[in-house]
Amino acid sequence: MLVGSFLNVVILRVPARLHWQWARDSRELLELPATEEPEPPGIVLKRSHCPKCGNQLAAWENVPVFSYLLLRGKCRACKTPISIQYPLVEALTGALFAAVVWRFGVSYEALAGLLFTGILVAAAGIDWRTTLLPDDLTLPLLWLGLLLSSVTLFVSPTQAIWGAAVGYLSLWSVYWAFKLLTGKEGMGFGDFKLLAALGAWCGLGSLLSIILLSSLAGAVIGSAALLLQGRDRATPIPFGPYLAVAGWIQFMWGGDVFDLVGKLIFAR
Repeated sequence: MLVGSFLNVVILRVPARLHWQWARDSRELLELPATEEPEPPGIVLKRSHCPKCGNQLAAWENVPVFSYLLLRGKCRACKTPISIQYPLVEALTGALFAAVVWRFGVSYEALAGLLFTGILVAAAGIDWRTTLLPDDLTLPLLWLGLLLSSVTLFVSPTQAIWGAAVGYLSLWSVYWAFKLLTGKEGMGFGDFKLLAALGAWCGLGSLLSIILLSSLAGAVIGSAALLLQGRDRATPIPFGPYLAVAGWIQFMWGGDVFDLVGKLIFAR
């Protein structure tokens, strides 16, 4: 849950820093004068504070989940409601980390699995909030999966390399086919990179299962979310969170989950 608290910081601060950097780089490229816009808070050095009143949090206000309950979901200083995202991400990360250690025991596989899980939580959270999948998360996840395949921690180098290549090219092909047919962009390039990273960790044979499960989850959950929010079907739906969920399930249990689903569907 402590890691989940840090991931909340990543989810909230990384997009703001990206937008600030893009604006700064664009001004330099176009030779426009610099603005006085302050640099957003860093990921590590800046202490946690209330985004409304700026009150810096005391140590007891930073205890995952429990502080939210003690404060009754409101800032101690200005009484502004605290987003439910904070305890949800903390509790989710704690539960997922516990599942990884239960699955792999105390091992190098578990350590790698914790890194894999933490990056997926951060990437999914950012994409859910902003429809962005930062290269700062997807590319290290991809390279880490490829490097771990060199010692065949989860899959062989052949499986990892082909999984990454086919994972990227499959969604890249769908993107361009959809754009040529409709003139619209159906997904972002970050989705290609995330599926490539999942292919590197889980292998070539996992891609079909990941795509099918993520598409099913996206269709059901995404449509329900649009309905509850009163939005039309033209509203962009982030695909990264569903890829992350499907990839994590595939990483943890592989074909066992899909074998079970198949037996339930085709059981007589």
